Amino acid sequence: MADKKTLILGATPDTSRYANFAATRLVERGHTIVNVGIKTGEVAGVPIERPETIHHDIDTITLYVGPQNQPPLYDYILNTNPKRIIFNPGTENTELRRKANEKGIETAYACTLVMLSIGEY
Repeated sequence: MADKKTLILGATPDTSRYANFAATRLVERGHTIVNVGIKTGEVAGVPIERPETIHHDIDTITLYVGPQNQPPLYDYILNTNPKRIIFNPGTENTELRRKANEKGIETAYACTLVMLSIGEY
């Protein structure tokens, strides 16, 4: 399986959160991760950074930020210019999806954890 460098937007050190599970599973499956969020700490051995530095080598952004909190992150997400954005359950946003698709970014309303478990990541 090829490494798909993944930016986890909404990363948290809280081990009961799906973003934390996803980070751990991605690393276990050999993917490089970038944790981005408002919490401090680290997940799967990778520090959580603020959404300030634009990464230009991201294959996938997996969203764990609700749609009501996404508008201030639109420029950050779109300027990162990933190959795809996964809108995990509860993060679906037709406006951001449209903007991403207009830039040629693939989007999916899906679950990163399920995709990993069935080999479709």
